[in-house]
Amino acid sequence: MTKEPTRREREKLRQRQEMMATALVLFSEKGYHNVSMHEIAANAEFAIGTLYKFFSNKEDLYKSLLLEQSDRFHAALLKAIESPGDEIEKLRRYVRAKGEEFRDDSAIISLYFPETRGAGFNILAGLGQIILNRRESLLQQLAEIFESGIHAGRFHQIAAPYILAVALDSLCNAFLFLWLENPENHSYPESPDIILNILLKGLVSP
Repeated sequence: MTKEPTRREREKLRQRQEMMATALVLFSEKGYHNVSMHEIAANAEFAIGTLYKFFSNKEDLYKSLLLEQSDRFHAALLKAIESPGDEIEKLRRYVRAKGEEFRDDSAIISLYFPETRGAGFNILAGLGQIILNRRESLLQQLAEIFESGIHAGRFHQIAAPYILAVALDSLCNAFLFLWLENPENHSYPESPDIILNILLKGLVSP
């Protein structure tokens, strides 16, 4: 039986979440190098000493923030593609889940996406590699779905399954970037088939 957290533990968790939420906004708006621990503490309305009780330095806070978000995204996307259904339904859930997860918290996109491409400064600290490994794991599972669909006769093998997985993931990311840059004119498609049909139906008339 799981032990319920005490009131003090709940309060510490609340404080940590408030600090991380504030840091996320500041990092996404100003960039990692232009934000100080004092600024984070002030905006979160905590004493600087309280902030240092939770995080040893700014890099520790940044890494904790990205890893926590990465855990959430990875779990949501895995659930989407591991739930029962045929290959097309699994791909639909993946496209839908990717949009929902990132649209719910647009601030994290500007931090998370550079890390998935190896562009983040934390590569040197090993964080970027952890996130890259998680993305690679998802790509491999997407590739298995495409491979299964090819063997079942649902898909034509126009490319290697892994290439198809990268193409689908990149299409989702492209739509997310468009939405982030101009949400009024470029919304992430409500129907996953809008993205999937670029791959599944193509542009050339038979």
